[in-house]
Amino acid sequence: MFVPPYFEFVNSAKLLAGEYALENIPSEMRLLGSSRPMILSDSTLEKIGTVSVLIQALSKGGMKPSAVYTDIPLDSSIEKVNEISAIYRENNADGIIAIGGGSVIDTAKGLKMLISQGGRDIMNYVGSEMLGRGQSVPFTAIPTTSGTGSEATGVAVIKDGERKVKLEFISSFLLPDIAVLDVRALESMPARITALTGLDALTHAIEAYSCLQKNPISQCYALSAIKLIVENLEEAIRKPKDKKARISMAIASYIAGAAFSNSMVGIVHAIGHSVGGVCSVAHGEAMTILLPVCMRYNLGFADDDYADLLLYLSDAETYASTEKTRRAEKAVEVVENFISRIKAAAPIATNLSERGVRRSDFEQIAIRAMNDGALIVNPRSADKDDILKILEKAF
Repeated sequence: MFVPPYFEFVNSAKLLAGEYALENIPSEMRLLGSSRPMILSDSTLEKIGTVSVLIQALSKGGMKPSAVYTDIPLDSSIEKVNEISAIYRENNADGIIAIGGGSVIDTAKGLKMLISQGGRDIMNYVGSEMLGRGQSVPFTAIPTTSGTGSEATGVAVIKDGERKVKLEFISSFLLPDIAVLDVRALESMPARITALTGLDALTHAIEAYSCLQKNPISQCYALSAIKLIVENLEEAIRKPKDKKARISMAIASYIAGAAFSNSMVGIVHAIGHSVGGVCSVAHGEAMTILLPVCMRYNLGFADDDYADLLLYLSDAETYASTEKTRRAEKAVEVVENFISRIKAAAPIATNLSERGVRRSDFEQIAIRAMNDGALIVNPRSADKDDILKILEKAF
């Protein structure tokens, strides 16, 4: 396992996981100084009753939200964060509880950023590590998907609709104070979303383990996440009411998020972000399509790490029976086979053309990918021509 000369690791969120985790939120928020939190979610979760389940759980602890906002889209925007910040102030809220997928939680991070800094426009804080702690804004994140790991990261991805780019806001002060994993918030996930978010988490773990900024702690987290995903994702898709599979996938997503938040990711995300920005391909789908192609691109540069992963992606017998020089290649094959099995269980795309990407989009995607920070820590460098070749193989 690689030990760099110097590294940092932050995982400050308190984790509440398992049965009745939601009911423990009021006492934890009060300890942080919040009695009138604002709830953020989306319209789908409101319609199917997930938001009501949360409000009822808060009520049992004597907590009533100051406001409930459920108009957050799949790709939240700069304008949306600014709008919500005005509502937060109008209702004298003193904390944030976000229940939803990555977009909802990232929106909440943007809101925390604005309120803690006393700002009105999130664009004033674009960039990495620009924030001080600022004013205290108690923040609880409750994921309803098991993939983004946003509840364990100091990263918020928010779309600039005017320029059609996804902006990254990075600071350890964006981390939630509390992360809550409760099956009641997860059981409504349809098979397709379960599959795509699970493969997103797998990508986080694989890239966290093998990127140039890896460290021993992030690698330990990544290995645990991979094992949980391989053992539970298919079960979670085929048996959506299986509580063990659901909570296992939620834990995998959380620890994969903590891993990549402390080590970064790589070329899969660099290209995937651009595919999403240019062609509006869902993030999890972009990861699913690009992961095996990019792993093959990295062969010869990440072989030791990929060889390690084979044991966790498969089993001891497969690892032992595979020649040492072939273990990295075998790991890629196992990932390809795993994605094929997931596709047999859920309607997901495994090439770019299935999601409407055109070859005429490749140039713009490649140019944007070249400017993505994740490319810097990929184990193999890539220029525009390399990215164009990867896109062609993924087409």
